[in-house]
Amino acid sequence: QVQLVESGGGLVQPGGSLSLSCVASRIMFSLYAMGWYRQAPGKERELVAVIGSGGSTTYADSVKGRFTISRDNAKRTVSLQMNSLKPEDTAVYYCNGKWAQREYWGQGTQVTVSS
Repeated sequence: QVQLVESGGGLVQPGGSLSLSCVASRIMFSLYAMGWYRQAPGKERELVAVIGSGGSTTYADSVKGRFTISRDNAKRTVSLQMNSLKPEDTAVYYCNGKWAQREYWGQGTQVTVSS
């Protein structure tokens, strides 16, 4: 059974930082494009950042310059470093893996930015 397990969410003050991690099991991790999505209450799920199998990255305009996505194929892990957090970054963050016709999601981790 494929699993994507996120960790690292929590409560942080505006301007603070958090780091999210996602560990994948039972997939050929190095083949997959890995991404982070988020969903705020009452809103649709949106792409935050994605990193391809070759290491190319794409970011939502709203997080460019503040968030950094990275991957470690040996550890089967994709990470999201989030700096200069804003209240509007509050959401459930989901890890995603895609390859060919296959797509998998993690269970999500809550990030709350509030004073």
